[in-house]
Amino acid sequence: MTAIPLVTVAVPSYNQGRYLDDALRSVFQQDCPVEVFVADGGSSDESLDVIKQWEPKLSGWRSHADAGQAAAINECIAKGRAPYVCWLNSDDLLLPGGLARLISVLSANPEFPAVYGKAWNLHEDTGKRTPVWTRPFSERWLANACFISQPATLIRRSAWESVVGLDAGLHMAMDYDLWWRLYKVYGVLGFVDEFVAVNREHLNTKTRTARSLHYREAMAVVRKYYGRAPIKWWLAQPYAVWWRTLVK
Repeated sequence: MTAIPLVTVAVPSYNQGRYLDDALRSVFQQDCPVEVFVADGGSSDESLDVIKQWEPKLSGWRSHADAGQAAAINECIAKGRAPYVCWLNSDDLLLPGGLARLISVLSANPEFPAVYGKAWNLHEDTGKRTPVWTRPFSERWLANACFISQPATLIRRSAWESVVGLDAGLHMAMDYDLWWRLYKVYGVLGFVDEFVAVNREHLNTKTRTARSLHYREAMAVVRKYYGRAPIKWWLAQPYAVWWRTLVK
């Protein structure tokens, strides 16, 4: 008898075949029942070979051009039925037991629309891990920086559906926008003070290749939900967008 899935996991991917196998393995090694949907954007690398290897375990997959990452994630989660949802980008990883830990906290705290844990940054060029900056939820801190690491999150499906998932018009700050909308409707998101995921840092990540768009979207999100962009954004932008682009 197949266990009823507790978590719907969306895995958006495009030409990330060299990472996709590790990402899917990290999901299926979780000690809780999952349903996994892969939305591939029409990759031309080894992605389809990887997907077909995992096909017996997948709840669904497709490969064709689409309207972008956020739309692909919404599509996958809409196909699922589990009470909790999340997405894992194909170059990220879940740590063993990570989902179960997030589930336990979210199920024990019905007031939380979502929970988030700690994550490691895995630097591909050196192989070193450094902790992603995270902290307990605070509106003031959220206005200054997105301290929620997306691969380390779990969302209640009812809350996801209530806020209509991700804004498909965003390409960089769709997760930041989602945390704000969940907070505005339901209140604080729960913090789990344990490492549950890995965020892979490499030269082809969108945050490296599209820094200017990332800052424009993030600052627009802050202004929309907080009323203004704190001075931190204006001070950090020149370094993050121009200087780091020159020295990378």
